[in-house]
Amino acid sequence: MSAYQDDLDTITRLRDAQGGKWDAINPEYAARMKAQNRFKTGLDIARYTAGIMRQDMADYDADTSQYTQSLGCWHGFIGQQKMIAIKRHHGTTSKRYLYLSGWMIAALRSEFGPLPDQSMHEKTSVPALIEELYTFLRQADARELGHLFHELDEAQAKGDDVAARAVQKRIDNYETHVVPIIADIDAGFGNEEATYLLAKRMIEAGACCIQLENQVSDVKQCGHQDGKVTVPHEDFLAKINAVRYAFLELGVDDGVIVARTDSLGAGLTQKLPVSTEPGDLAAQYNSFLYTTPIDSIDDIREGDSVIKLDGELRKPLRLANGLYRFRSGTGEDRVVLDCITSLQNGADLLWIETEKPHVGQIASMVNRIREVVPDAKLVYNNSPSFNWTLNFRQQVFDAWQAEGKDVSAYDRDQLMSAEYDATELATLADEWTRNFQRDAAREAGIFHHLITLPTYHTAALSTDELAKGYFGEEGMLAYVAGVQRKEIRSGLACVKHQDMAGSNIGDDHKEYFSGAGALKAGGKDNTMNQFG
Repeated sequence: MSAYQDDLDTITRLRDAQGGKWDAINPEYAARMKAQNRFKTGLDIARYTAGIMRQDMADYDADTSQYTQSLGCWHGFIGQQKMIAIKRHHGTTSKRYLYLSGWMIAALRSEFGPLPDQSMHEKTSVPALIEELYTFLRQADARELGHLFHELDEAQAKGDDVAARAVQKRIDNYETHVVPIIADIDAGFGNEEATYLLAKRMIEAGACCIQLENQVSDVKQCGHQDGKVTVPHEDFLAKINAVRYAFLELGVDDGVIVARTDSLGAGLTQKLPVSTEPGDLAAQYNSFLYTTPIDSIDDIREGDSVIKLDGELRKPLRLANGLYRFRSGTGEDRVVLDCITSLQNGADLLWIETEKPHVGQIASMVNRIREVVPDAKLVYNNSPSFNWTLNFRQQVFDAWQAEGKDVSAYDRDQLMSAEYDATELATLADEWTRNFQRDAAREAGIFHHLITLPTYHTAALSTDELAKGYFGEEGMLAYVAGVQRKEIRSGLACVKHQDMAGSNIGDDHKEYFSGAGALKAGGKDNTMNQFG
């Protein structure tokens, strides 16, 4: 018996037990509404999607070609359309997630208006977007299932049992649009208690995976900008514990924590951790500091800090703002220690924020981490902050130069120029870019590839193109040829925007609730009929 038929039978028995009081209730309609609302709460979603991520992680461990991907989405509609497109073009949502970027929250969702990525937006904006994304994904399920129910009705009305059984099978095996969201909690928006409270709200909204970074929360910077300040390991581990406690409290026992390190580009720390014995975690952190030896009391000025490192008194360099500087060239070592320590203390996945997309650079760090934690895996930011064209053209240039190939026809600093677009170097660079995710998954331990801000840029680009034509000589043709005609010929469901927004679902409900007296919107005069 199918799940749909099982629900139908159960609701029929329940209605019949009411002594006629529920005779106006059609069990078929109730079963359909139940199927269209599979996930009743955000916690249902978090538990379901956590299981998906755990299985995907195991699949990747067995076969690195089974990596996962996501695109950052700043609105529920954007996330919905992305998942609809994935199902339409690829037939399944398997191994495809959503990413929720703190940067896009700050830039697009704050009540203060556009903000830099410095954790100044309202922290409640993050769980609110998680809830919004899942509301739109669940509505996509309801819409598609509604269409299937109409197909079932048509097949049954024609007496076509074969067609009806085929539709029923599609209903029973329906693949939801609901997928895991990797949600950015920035640096936790305060101390470990603040991190815990926000994590709870995010999990209750549906997040099965929370990404947490090791910057100081009150001076947090975008990972691709200067001025980043990291915290000692003990502070970061306390926040990892806070997120784990939130998952466990809410019954999402296999929730996923991504520990992000910004140490590669961070040259500062806010405070010195307390070391109690040589070689402990605090001592290792302090060993990266820029310090000068103290030969006499005269080397110590009023207000200086002094620490003992490897049996020697040393003075850390403290800046005018009270921050301490790390020694240059220690970033990679700090990253490796950050990652190993995080995995050994409760994190499940790693995020290393790099300054360029270079498989070799990423692999060099991951291989060192895997010497201690063999199954270490990365979530990697395929960031729009990288100039991908220039980066990969320069990588090809450098590789050719190292091989002794003649590169005199190219100016390395000007490789972004369109004059190089048709060259052998540019063609190979595009091929390297195309293969970056596959190569990095295989060689650098990247389990999940994401683009943080793609829909920010696509919205800007498409709006620019429409505005250029519509307010210019093209007029209405700019929309017709550049948008609507493309939608129709590409088969985009969104061309029927009333249906996408739920008009047909509403009509179905009106019929369920009011019967033949329902005032429905989808009649012959509905202009959406022009689209077939």
